[in-house]
Amino acid sequence: MGIDIRHEGVIDSIEGQKVIVRITQSSACSGCQAKGLCRAAESKDKLVEVQCADTEGLKAGQVVTVAGAESLGMKAVTFAFGLPLLLLVVALIVALRVSGSEKTAAIAALGILVPYYVVLFLLRNRIKRDFQFRIIL
Repeated sequence: MGIDIRHEGVIDSIEGQKVIVRITQSSACSGCQAKGLCRAAESKDKLVEVQCADTEGLKAGQVVTVAGAESLGMKAVTFAFGLPLLLLVVALIVALRVSGSEKTAAIAALGILVPYYVVLFLLRNRIKRDFQFRIIL
């Protein structure tokens, strides 16, 4: 296996073999000593679903480390930003050449994102199987 991305979190709940872990994501400047005075520092909670075959040693409130392959991060960035940007640019160029109108091209370019995100939504369960995390105690 390649390099892992690891985040420390707290088990929020356990439902059968599904463990929900709450991870607090902090901005890059959260370690700064002036963060209390600065409005740029922010943090937010994320809930991560982890499938565990054995949840016997786990309990709500327990601190754990959640790990996933670094390649999953790149795949997520590609789905969220790379492919939509590519679709947007291609649709903009094609629509501009076909219609000659910048307004029509802009609407068509933005409109192409609707079916992309609908397909992404419809395939969410299949995609979810690829994005597997594990708990490291």
